[in-house]
Amino acid sequence: MVNHFFYGYSIADLLNSWANMGVFAYLLPFLMIFALVYGILSRTQILGENKGVMATISLAFGLLALQFDYVSGFYASIFPYAGMGLAVLLVAIILMGLIAPEANWAPFVWFGIGVVIFLFVLLSSISDMFWLGGTAIGLVNAAPALLAVGLVLGIMALIIWGGGRGGGGGGGGGRRTP
Repeated sequence: MVNHFFYGYSIADLLNSWANMGVFAYLLPFLMIFALVYGILSRTQILGENKGVMATISLAFGLLALQFDYVSGFYASIFPYAGMGLAVLLVAIILMGLIAPEANWAPFVWFGIGVVIFLFVLLSSISDMFWLGGTAIGLVNAAPALLAVGLVLGIMALIIWGGGRGGGGGGGGGRRTP
């Protein structure tokens, strides 16, 4: 029944035809840039309340950003990694809900997970770098060194900010009161 209705076309065929028409390379990045610029202009009211001016500037900004393929390439590089990061975040939400649903340390764990996912997405998209001319900067080869640096920085942060609350101290030397 479904195959008869679509005459042999699949979702993959539909998505491929959209890609051939430029929906993913031009239309969606333009809409995202337009919406972000328009939202920022309307929220800050930096140009007053004239929606026509805000729409014109947002339209020009979106079209000028897509004049070359840098933005399309950047979006094509960053959003697959962001999707993987969101999948990891979803798994972390499920596991945290099972392990410690009302723990007071959970916001710190969420912040740490968010930082790790952000760094992964950022470094992975920068490592692709085909949106800047096709040359990668070699972060894939430096992954063990970057992991070691991140681990050392994480341990240092844990020692600095995660230490005890007491003043420590030890020594005696003061006068005792009976």
